[in-house]
Amino acid sequence: MPELRSLGASGLRTPPLILGGNVFGWTADEPTSFRILDAFVAGGGTMVDTADVYAAWVPGLKGGESETVIGNWLARRGRRDDVAVATKVGFIGGLDAANIERAVEGSLRRLRTDYIDLYYAHKDDAETPLEETLAAFDRLVRAGKVRALGASQIEAPRLEAALDISATNGWTGYSVLQTWYSILERPRFEDALDQVAQRRGLGVATFYSLANGYLTGKYRSSADLAKSVRGDRVAPYLEGKGPRVLAAIDAVAAQLGATPAQVALAWAAAQPGVTAPLASATSVEQLEELLGSLELRLPADQTARLDKASSPD
Repeated sequence: MPELRSLGASGLRTPPLILGGNVFGWTADEPTSFRILDAFVAGGGTMVDTADVYAAWVPGLKGGESETVIGNWLARRGRRDDVAVATKVGFIGGLDAANIERAVEGSLRRLRTDYIDLYYAHKDDAETPLEETLAAFDRLVRAGKVRALGASQIEAPRLEAALDISATNGWTGYSVLQTWYSILERPRFEDALDQVAQRRGLGVATFYSLANGYLTGKYRSSADLAKSVRGDRVAPYLEGKGPRVLAAIDAVAAQLGATPAQVALAWAAAQPGVTAPLASATSVEQLEELLGSLELRLPADQTARLDKASSPD
């Protein structure tokens, strides 16, 4: 079985891969999602990540579809204690106390559970005082509806301020940071956010660690972009250092008998301060490829090669 890492002081542990649930109820229908979830747990996975807003960006959907699929899966399998569920609040509606209190009830209902293992502030809300947000989160923990708290899409000074406020008031504070980070976009996490997370003992889960699929190697020209609903998000990677980084990943993958996706995830998981990257799959075959990253260890010379190719310009 894969190694388990502690997610900061949350009390949660996960292998260095968290399953992203953004595709459930969107590009993966419920039966397919069930098969992916089953395979993830069978392969040693322990944490599934979702949000109340998934997949509201799709015409005809209103959000909550991913949580609903996961809740139906949990109910079908009849077990809850071996799977940790992380979800988020505030991408729509902000982080005022009323919205948090209303949203958590919706998430609990859709997930068909009486507690959420890890509840994230989905993105920073500068319009709501941190004290109001953090007090509301603390009440959820004290009520037993939430076990641990995390922050996503937040800048280092605001994260540190939030941690200080919770500590000063004796409230349960953030123990996990979820942040944008990949070998292609290292400055988004390295330096300021990384320093706060390590100094304050936070677990770190990284999203977009496959750069919207670019680092899988399936998007190598503009002609490839038309094949995916994410094509417009991948287009910027075809320029700049994207091809150089992908070429280095290709070379390392060939040397190690791995796939580009496995190399990109193994690189992210090996970075100081990172607990686990997130990645999603729309088929069991994709999921099994992702799980292969759990057994991949990058030799020092290959890590140096990747670091050199991806050094910030």
